[in-house]
Amino acid sequence: MALDILVRNVALRNIDGLRDVGIANGRFVSIEMPSAAEAATLMLDAEGRMAVPGFVEPHMHLDKALTIERAPVNVSGTLTEAIKIMWDIKRNYTVDEIADRASRVLGRAIENGVSHLRSHVDVDPIGGTRPAEGVIKVRERFRGLLDIQIVAFPQEGIIKSPGTEALLREVMKLGADVVGGMPFNEASPSASRRHIEVVFEIAKEFDADIDMHVDETDDPQARTLEVLAELTIRNGWQGRVAASHTCALASYPRHYADHVIGRLREADVNIIANPATNLMLQGRLDDFPKRRGLTQVKELLAAGVNVACGQDCCQDTFYPFGQNDPLEIAFLLCHASHMSQPAEILTAMETVTSHGARALRFPMPVVAVGAVADLVVLDARDTCEAITTRTPRRWVIRRGNLIAESTIARHRYFDPKQAHR
Repeated sequence: MALDILVRNVALRNIDGLRDVGIANGRFVSIEMPSAAEAATLMLDAEGRMAVPGFVEPHMHLDKALTIERAPVNVSGTLTEAIKIMWDIKRNYTVDEIADRASRVLGRAIENGVSHLRSHVDVDPIGGTRPAEGVIKVRERFRGLLDIQIVAFPQEGIIKSPGTEALLREVMKLGADVVGGMPFNEASPSASRRHIEVVFEIAKEFDADIDMHVDETDDPQARTLEVLAELTIRNGWQGRVAASHTCALASYPRHYADHVIGRLREADVNIIANPATNLMLQGRLDDFPKRRGLTQVKELLAAGVNVACGQDCCQDTFYPFGQNDPLEIAFLLCHASHMSQPAEILTAMETVTSHGARALRFPMPVVAVGAVADLVVLDARDTCEAITTRTPRRWVIRRGNLIAESTIARHRYFDPKQAHR
């Protein structure tokens, strides 16, 4: 078979030595020991660099991305003030400017090797359906370059925000894929429970998965995570639910945390941690010792709960940084969760690859004969080096097509004696 692309001398996870990887008709067709070069339309020599089968970004807010360019300063640095600042911005949204901002962020995502992405879009009477319409528009613009799931996200609440429930159904009809929620942003525990019940009602109506912002607070009395696990089992939605943030879990006493983690495992709820944003937002009102708000990643993993990690916010009122780079998120996760052992570093890479695919229920990304040819060649020899340096992506291949490349070589040394030439 004539090859479209041959990637030579590449290092692959769980395979000893280097391999030549052949691609044709959008799929991997050969993975062999290096040998005499086969005929290929495009020949790429990885020279021992490692590759992963595409990164997964499981939690973004494309509708809010880059709004820091016109937002007032979040003086307190808190989640509460960030939400309030967004009210005026959302009132002035247009579909086209949302799509244009999101496009800039997605361009960077592609350069960074992201092949699958899930974005929450605000659904409330303030912005109406415009956030969803803008991201649906950009999803079409980038179709074929990366797969995008859209979550209908009622950040302002459902029970305390009249009209939101109807808007959620409208946005699902427009083309959103997943039903979102934020149950702790209600006025009482009973309202929070009803919030979750409504989300399940809509999810069952549209046969959709669920991804909720859960207990994004330092408050150890926040209890919506356990309710979510309970209702997941009751509704038979095991494996189809993700709980994002779950910051309060880090404030629970050990016995209650272990109980909740056990319930999450029983319900097969996926956890999506967002280390960058939550390290920035949580603990703002603490004196010392100061909580940092990141969920109990290692404890969840040890219990068999699937944990993925996402960027969450990109240069908005919640988080002023962010460049949609999964390696940066894995790097922050390692620090915030004390993941320094070799096996833990490998797991950190999985939180932005295979764990993310499982949480989003995309097909598991693999480099194997017959699989879709998504491949990201990194300017690194192994996982630790890749996360340490947040290395450039040498080549990004998507469905058998080269869609991005970097000519920047990190290992570039110059002889001072030759510098004048």
